[in-house]
Amino acid sequence: MIRHSHETSESWKNLPWKKFRKDLFRLQKRVFKAIQAGDKRKARFLQKLILKSKSARFLAIRQVTQLNAGKKTAGIDGKKSLDFSERFELETLLKNESGNWKHQGLREIPIPKKDGTTRLLKIPTLADRAWQCLAKYALEPAHEATFHAYSFGFRTGRSAHDAQKTLFNNLRSNCNGIDKRVIELDIEKCFDRISHTSIMENLIAPKGIKLGIFRCLKAGTNPEFPEQGTPQGGVVSPLLANIALNGIESIHRYHVHRGYRITNKTPSTSIIEPSIRYADDMVIILRPQDDATEILGRIEEFLAARGMKVSEKKTKITAATDGFDFLGWHFKVQANGKFRCTPSVENFKKFRQKVKNIVNCSNYGSKEKAEKLAPIVRGWRNYHRFCKMEGSRFSLWHIQNRTWRVFNKETKLTRESTTRLIEKAFPAVSYSENRFDNVTGNKSPYDGDITYWSQRNSKLYDGATSKALKKQNHSCGHCGLKMMSNERVHLHHIDGNHDNWKSKNLLAIHESCHDYIHMGKRENP
Repeated sequence: MIRHSHETSESWKNLPWKKFRKDLFRLQKRVFKAIQAGDKRKARFLQKLILKSKSARFLAIRQVTQLNAGKKTAGIDGKKSLDFSERFELETLLKNESGNWKHQGLREIPIPKKDGTTRLLKIPTLADRAWQCLAKYALEPAHEATFHAYSFGFRTGRSAHDAQKTLFNNLRSNCNGIDKRVIELDIEKCFDRISHTSIMENLIAPKGIKLGIFRCLKAGTNPEFPEQGTPQGGVVSPLLANIALNGIESIHRYHVHRGYRITNKTPSTSIIEPSIRYADDMVIILRPQDDATEILGRIEEFLAARGMKVSEKKTKITAATDGFDFLGWHFKVQANGKFRCTPSVENFKKFRQKVKNIVNCSNYGSKEKAEKLAPIVRGWRNYHRFCKMEGSRFSLWHIQNRTWRVFNKETKLTRESTTRLIEKAFPAVSYSENRFDNVTGNKSPYDGDITYWSQRNSKLYDGATSKALKKQNHSCGHCGLKMMSNERVHLHHIDGNHDNWKSKNLLAIHESCHDYIHMGKRENP
């Protein structure tokens, strides 16, 4: 018998979410440590416990229905969301079928690429996404114990900024960056060509998860390549790509004198592996004596064994002094040997176009435009806050000036009021060139060092959020758990007034906790 929506809403809200998170993390930590100790049998037993865990099931459902960016995207069944009673029904289905999960078909959405072609985004149903998330909870800690330290994409606790700082550490003046070259590696149709065999052979998982992952892969295949491809749009797809590509970072390595320190936090070593990978994007750093042709040959062999190949059109060898683009940044070693990183031309053009589309839109007034601009500008400035951002171009002076003139024409506000609107639309974000702190070595959020990871997570935020986190000792102001990197931090205004930014009125909390606080105001969070 289905309960009334209000009762079901209260039942969902009152589930012991704090206990769920603690129980799941305890199991994941044990999986991670079992793989570190080389005990795969124990790890697979623990992964079975995660698959059968009530805590993991509810957290997986919450992740795909409340927290993920694509939570409102429908699969082939047309369902864009699940009401509370449907979430409880899905939990029962996962309980009964998780060890023998059968995937439905995928909804295909064509996405235009910058070269004029399209790629297919293949969207699973919400139920399939929940199972994939459950499987990911079991798979991720096992493979985190095996991943290379210089693999940064789609990994918990790591980000593009880690890759950015690693390039600085390898190309700055005291590392003779002026003499180095880079291979800008592009893998042709990586997600569409990954061999299913290579994924399954490298997967650390019990039979039930392996069977579900195999069916997941087969649900998204191209009929022309039935043994290849992982569906882009699946919750577990980025993890599977990382599993298939793991090890490519170690292909090129070179010896250095003992005592040489590649970063301030990397132990002295005689071997350096100067390859930085972010998912399927990769940069390989070469010294003058390194043979690029030989290195590319070994990379081609590695990829061929996994069903992939190097894109000859897009892969190129570039002198560090000529500069190259990577992850939305332009990296260059100047003639004086100094390393510089700035937003890439393409990244800045896309950002400027987003701003222009909002500013020139006739459907909104100036106040609405300012509200829409603020998160876009803040996000762009935050992403580039470890770049060199001096000058009117990257300080956005010209864009702000143009916006001020448009706002001034549209409204009858005073000059001071228009200026306040501009300040709201273009929030300031402090920047500090190359001051990001990399993750230490092979550390992982699953290693149990909660103090390290909560303090590191606090450093990823600035302004009022950073102050609130430090004041709260890096813990959530609602549930009390430490703030790890697996969930975004939100600022909650205690009195409900979003114009009141006094420190006493601000609470740093988990995104999910923020949802529960405001659940009464929304029928379906």
